[in-house]
Parts: sequence; C-alpha cells; structure tokens
Amino acid sequence: MSLGMTLVMLIVGWLAVAGAMLWGVLRISRRHHPHYRSSEAGKMAQTAERKHRHATAH
Repeated sequence: MSLGMTLVMLIVGWLAVAGAMLWGVLRISRRHHPHYRSSEAGKMAQTAERKHRHATAH
C-alpha cells in the first residue's frame, strides 16, 4: 500500500470516528434536554413526571 493511500485512510478513519462521537454526543444531549412548556397545565405535568423518576436517573 502506498504512503498516500495510508494517509488518506488514516484521515478518513479519524473523520469517521469523530463524526460518530459527535453524533452520539448530540443524540445524548437532545435526549436529556429539558422540554419547557409554556402553559400552566404543562408545568404541573412536568413536576408530576419528576416525582416518578427513578433514583438512578440523570
């Protein structure tokens, strides 16, 4: 394998790993992002949801 092909594969592999890590971080941050509701009923529902969460939940 030539030196140029090795370098290209190294860079492409690094970009693939960096992209996968970025996708994972964005997925986790979107899943754990608090959703704010503007209505009063929505606020009551949100506080009710928090009471039923497990102790190990983040």
